Amino acid sequence: MGVGTVASVAAKSALAFAGVSTLSFIPIMLATLAYFNYNLIDPENRPFNQQNLRETYDFVIVGGGSAGSVVANRLSEVQGWNVLLLEAGGHENEISDVPLLSLYLHKSKMDWKYRTEPQDTACQAMIDKRCAWTKGKVLGGSSVLNTMLYIRGNKRDFDQWESFGNPGWGYEDVLPYFKKSMDQRNPYLARDTRHHSTGGYLTVQDSPYNTPIGAAFLQAGEEMGYDIVDVNGAQQTGYAWYQLTVRRGTRCSTAKAFLRPVRLRQNLHIALFSHVTKVLIDKETKRAYGVEFFRDGKMQVVYAKKEVILSAGSIASPQLLLLSGIGPESHLREVGIDVIHDSPGVGKNLQDHIAVGGLAFKIDYPISLVMNRLVNINSALRYAVTEDGPLTSSIGLEVVAFINTKYANASDDWPDIEFMMTSCSTSSDGGTQVKKAHSLTDEFYNEVFAEINNKDVFGIFPMMLRPKSRGFIKLRSKNPFDYPLMYHNYLTHPDDVGVLREGVKAAVAVGETQAMKRLGARFHYKPVPNCKHLPLYTDEYWDCLIRQYTMTIYHVSCTAKMGPSTDPMAVVDPQLRVYGVEGLRVIDASIMPTITNGNINAPTIMIGEKGSDLIKETWLQKRSRRSKRCSRFERIGVQSKRKYPLCNTER
Repeated sequence: MGVGTVASVAAKSALAFAGVSTLSFIPIMLATLAYFNYNLIDPENRPFNQQNLRETYDFVIVGGGSAGSVVANRLSEVQGWNVLLLEAGGHENEISDVPLLSLYLHKSKMDWKYRTEPQDTACQAMIDKRCAWTKGKVLGGSSVLNTMLYIRGNKRDFDQWESFGNPGWGYEDVLPYFKKSMDQRNPYLARDTRHHSTGGYLTVQDSPYNTPIGAAFLQAGEEMGYDIVDVNGAQQTGYAWYQLTVRRGTRCSTAKAFLRPVRLRQNLHIALFSHVTKVLIDKETKRAYGVEFFRDGKMQVVYAKKEVILSAGSIASPQLLLLSGIGPESHLREVGIDVIHDSPGVGKNLQDHIAVGGLAFKIDYPISLVMNRLVNINSALRYAVTEDGPLTSSIGLEVVAFINTKYANASDDWPDIEFMMTSCSTSSDGGTQVKKAHSLTDEFYNEVFAEINNKDVFGIFPMMLRPKSRGFIKLRSKNPFDYPLMYHNYLTHPDDVGVLREGVKAAVAVGETQAMKRLGARFHYKPVPNCKHLPLYTDEYWDCLIRQYTMTIYHVSCTAKMGPSTDPMAVVDPQLRVYGVEGLRVIDASIMPTITNGNINAPTIMIGEKGSDLIKETWLQKRSRRSKRCSRFERIGVQSKRKYPLCNTER
C-alpha cells in the first residue's frame, strides 16, 4: 500500500470516528505519519484474514483478544498443530494506534457496546442509570481500546488463588509467565531480573510524554509518607510512573505484539468477522468437537480434533457456555436450552474495579492536557516524526498510586485503593467524547463540569481494588445475537461503600499537599445532583456521590471461575478445563477466582501464556508417550499399523 493510499485511508477512518468539527487535525497527523515513517510505526503487516478455512483443526480458539492472541501464537509454535483463531471483529486501525485517542474508540465499531441493566446502587449519573461496559470487538480485543496500563497485580492475589485449591497459580508459579511475554524498555527496571525481562513479544515502557503535573504527583506521594516504587516489582504500595504497553509512541496491542510477528505461520489461520454462536458438544460423550459461527451472512461449522478454547472475554465466554448448554440447569431450561452439564457458577461471581469519576482539581498554569489546545499541526508533526508529544499520552494517565485506607492492613503490602492520576479530567475535552464514553447525562455533566470545560485541571480517580460485591450475567434469550443480561451489583456490599468513600477522602487530600498547591491546586467543589440535600463533604454526602458518577474501569472478570472439584461454583479446574465437558477450556479473565489488585490486562496476558503451556503439557506428553510406545512396538516387531493405529497418526 502506497503512502498516499495509507494517508487517504487513515484520513477517512479519522473522520468516521471523530467528525471534522471535533478533531479535524487527525487526517493531517496521519498523513504526516504516513509520509515520514509509516513503515517504522507498523513494521509487521496485519495478519491475513483467512477466507478458505479447513473443515477441521487441532485447536479452535474463540476470541482474539488479550488472551486469545497469546494462545494462538503459542499453540502454533508446535509444528504439526493446526490452529484456527475466530474473532468477531476486524483489524485495529491508525486511530487505535494513537494513545491519546483511546476514548474515541468507545462506542465505535470496535466496541461491543455492552450496557448493564439499571440498578439503583450505582451509575445514577449515567443515561438510563445503565453503566457502559466497553469491550473490544477487534483483533487484539480490549488491548486495542484500553489505556495500555501494565500492572500485574499483587503477589498475594495469586497466592490467594492457590490457597483456594488451585495448585500452580501462586505468585512464584505465574511470575515466569509475566516475564515470558515482556520486553521491558526501561533500562533501570530491566536490571531487576527477578521481576522484569527483555526480549518478549510485548513491549512495556514508560510514557514518552509527561507533564509537570506527573512529577508533582510523585512529590505529593512522598509528602504523604509513601515510597516511590516499581509497582510491578517487590513492593506495590506507593507511587510510581505508569508502565505502558506502548511501542515507539504507539499502542502495542496483543494483536500487534503476538499475532503480527507470526502471520506467516502456515499452521495458523485467523478468521475475522466470525461471530461464534455455540460450542458443539456430543451429548453422549460430553466432548466438545467444534463450534458454530456466523460469517459472510451464513452460519458455518468448524471442527476441533483436540480442543475448543474460549478466550472471548468475561462476558462472551460465559454467554457461550450458557448457549452451549453449560450453566445453571434452571436458567438453561428457563430460556429453552438443552442442558449438557449443570454448572451453577457460569456467569456468577462477576467482579469489576470501579472508581469515582469527576474528582477534578483546578490549577493556575497551562500545563495540563486540554484537547482543543492539542489540536494543532505541531502535535501531529511531533507524533509522526519524533514519536513523542501529547498524542503519545495515555489520556493523561501519568502516575499510579497504591494506597491503604483505614480498612487495609498497611503491614501486608496489599493496598485496597489505586489512584489513577491524570493531567486532565472529564471536562478536558469540552464535554465531547469523555462524556459520551462514560454515558453521562447532559444534565449531570452540564451542572457539574460545564464551568471548567477546557480549563487546566488534573484528576484523581480512586479505584477500589478488592470489591466484595458480586454481579452476574445470564442469557436474555437463546438467540446468540441477543446481548446477555448484565447486573453489576456495584456497592451492594456495605464494605465496598466504606473503602471507596475513604479513597475519595484520600484523593481530595492529595490536592491539599504543598506539591500540588505549588500548581495552585484547588478541588472543584461543585455539589453533585441528587446529593444536594446532604451536608457537603460528610460521610453521607460522599456515600451519595460515589453512587452517581460510578466509573467502571472495564475490568469485568471472574465469571467462569477456576477452582477445585469440591467447589460447586467452580467452572474450570486448575488446568482451565471446563468441568463436565472434555476438550473444552476457558483461557481469559473470566477464570480468575478473585480480581487482581490493579488493571487486569497484564494478568490476562499471563493467563494466556500459562494456559497455552497447560495445553502443551497435556498433548505433548500424550504424543511423547505414544511415540515411545510405538517405537517400542516397532523394535520388537509388532505390526503397529494394524494393531496400534494411533502409531500412524501425526506425532
